[in-house]
This record gives sequence, C-alpha cells and structure tokens, in this order.
Amino acid sequence: MSGSGLTRRRAITLAGAGVAGVAGAAVGVGAMVNGSHGPAAASDHPAGAVPFHGEHQAGIVTPAQDRLHFVAFDVITKDRARLVELLEEWTAAAARMTAGQDAGVLGAVGGMPEAPPDDTGEALGLPPSQLTLTIGFGPTLFRDADGRDRFGIADRRPAALAELPKFPGDALQPQLSGGDLCVQACANDPQVAVHAIRNLARLGMGVVSVRWSQLGFGRTSSTSREQATARNLFGFKDGTANLKAEDTDLLRDQLWVQPGDGPDWMAGGSYLVTRKIRMLVETWDRTSLAEQEEIVGRSKGSGAPLGQTDEFDEPDFAARGADGKPVIAEHAHVTLAHPSRNGGAQLLRRGYNFVDGSDGLGRLDAGLFFIAYQRDPRRQFVPIQTQLARHDVMNEYLRHVSSGVFACPPGVRDGGDHWGRALFG
Repeated sequence: MSGSGLTRRRAITLAGAGVAGVAGAAVGVGAMVNGSHGPAAASDHPAGAVPFHGEHQAGIVTPAQDRLHFVAFDVITKDRARLVELLEEWTAAAARMTAGQDAGVLGAVGGMPEAPPDDTGEALGLPPSQLTLTIGFGPTLFRDADGRDRFGIADRRPAALAELPKFPGDALQPQLSGGDLCVQACANDPQVAVHAIRNLARLGMGVVSVRWSQLGFGRTSSTSREQATARNLFGFKDGTANLKAEDTDLLRDQLWVQPGDGPDWMAGGSYLVTRKIRMLVETWDRTSLAEQEEIVGRSKGSGAPLGQTDEFDEPDFAARGADGKPVIAEHAHVTLAHPSRNGGAQLLRRGYNFVDGSDGLGRLDAGLFFIAYQRDPRRQFVPIQTQLARHDVMNEYLRHVSSGVFACPPGVRDGGDHWGRALFG
C-alpha cells in the first residue's frame, strides 16, 4: 500500500473511531457527512443489530444466523505497527457495519467523487440483519512456517493454540487450510455478510491477503434453546446436543477460556476449529433409510436417539433390541461423539451447509463447513475427532479437505478498545 493510502486510512480511522470511539465524537462527524447513515451511539442498537461491544465476542453464543462468509488471511507486512493499525481500523469498521452503517465515515457515496469510496456500497439500504464479526489469530501469526517471530509475540502464543494433528482419513488441501487471521461474518442476509468481509479485505490491502474463504447457508446447529434444530445435507437434525447460550455453567467449563488457562490476553475468549467436510451426497442418497439411521444413531424424522421418542431424550447406550444387539450401535456417530465417551468434552458448534458447484465429474461439491468453539482444543475437539476419524462409519461418506485453528480473544469492551489490543499491547 502506498504511503498516501495509509495516510488516508489513518485519517478515516481518526475521524471515525480512533480518537473518541464509534460512540463518541464520531457520532457528530458521521451524522454531518452521512445524515441518517451516521454511526449510532453505543446504547442505540437499530432493529436487527447485535451489539458489537461486550465481555465476549459476538458470533459465538449469538443465536446462529442463516448465512456465513468466513475468511482466513495471511499477513503480508512485516511491520508490527501497520498490523496493529489495521486491527484498529477493522474494529472501527466492524462496529459500524454491525450497527447497519457503512464501513467508513464517508461511506459509499459521501466522499469526494475523485477518490475511491470508503465503503463498497452493496449493503446500502439493507438492515443490519444481525451481522456479527468474530476475529481469531492462527498459530502462524506467532511464528510463521519458517519459525520466524515476525511481530515479537511468539512468547504470547497460548499452548492451547497448537496445530491440529493429522487425523486418519484427512485429505486436507494446504491452500484451503490455516491462516494468520480469520474473520467469521454471520448474518441473516448473505449480501450483508459478504459486504462486511469485502470491506475488511479492502481495508487490509497491502497488510493482509485473503488465503481462503467459504460461503455457507442454512445453519446446521442451534446456539440457543429458542432455535429449532436445523438439518444438514444428509437430511438429519444436526447439533441437537450442542452447547447453548443458556447453559451458563457449561459455557464457563467448556467454552470460555478462564483466568490461569494461559496468557491473560485470552481470558474470556475461546478457541475456534474449522473443518470443511465434503459430503458424498450421491452415495449417501443411495443408502437405505435404516442404514442411514444406524450410522447416525438417530431417527431421521424426529431426531430422537434410536429407541427414544423425543429429539432431546438422552441416548440409552445400554439398551438392547430383541436380537440382543445394542439399539444404538457402538460405531454410531452419536455414540462416538457423546461426552460420556470423550471425558465429558463438549463443543459449541455453529457450522453451515455449503454447495460450491460441482466437481466436474457430475457430483455436487457440497457438505458441511464445521465450526466449533471450545475452551481448549487439545482436550475437546482433538479427542472427539480422533474417535470419529478412527471408528465412525460415516467416514465412508465424508472427506475432510480444509482445517484451521484460531485463538479468538475476548470481546471489545468499548470504543477505546480494539481487536488484538491486549495481545499487542
């Protein structure tokens, strides 16, 4: 990025949020420039807006929205100050966009005609659509693939932010895995989610580059008891036993990093694991209903564990049928993933379906973009996935092609805070 571009970005940041915060002096500036599109005060959340500031990042226990645009970035600058400045600018833009505002103070149409707009404009006139933006830091931000500590933070890397092991059956594509930074955009309007990621990528030009990204639709998990359980592309209810926002004690034990777990900057945060899982839907669709239900361990219609009547009944792994065999097979997905088989480990899942066209051989390139948050992947995702990778019959219908692990810090407390402040401070 040229020096003039960086100066312009810095000026916009100072005008929009860098000095007084989105809810402070920028209110007056934005209102004068953009009229009704000026930023709202922190306590003034328009209809359909999820508060950006708080103890935890939004987009984790927030009721899962219907659409996803997830992106992983590589940091291409070696300048720590430029990276920190970008994180400040991203935070200001995120606060504005989640409130239904343009990404920058001048907006898509409020600047000089001779200059590029500081918002791309495709969300003009659209409501916030419950947009949330959640950031995470990958292992390679602390030490890159060559072992270099580019930004002087290697000693601040949490032990829990360990690269995931290679699981049996993995067919990972390096170009679709990893990343120094990630941003998860969730919304109930796909254009709002895409607009948010597009503008963060625009602001990051010269500092970061997109490594890979994923669009998703039709949430496959519920993160609140007020939500009905959704279905995945195999047609089964997915995430019935998911952690929920209302499970306060479980969230403390299983989701949120606690003081003393690692470096202080992660207390109140969570660890994110992503996996792009291609489903061989054509093969699955030729499998009998009885076999599908045996593989999953649940009724396809009601979602109830086999042998039970209600979706939320606890599975009875000791129950035997008339033939003396377990009603729920030992190799069933629900058996292998159950907390009782994994030292009590649970996850907060908020994955999405995807269809990325076809593979050129007449088959849909479709499946699940798996997203799971937890307190420590070493004690949660890794043992669960190890069990599944070794024993789950469903693996005959799945291909894991992408993987990532990220440390998601706690929330941005107020307009004077920004993503990564405690890490780089």
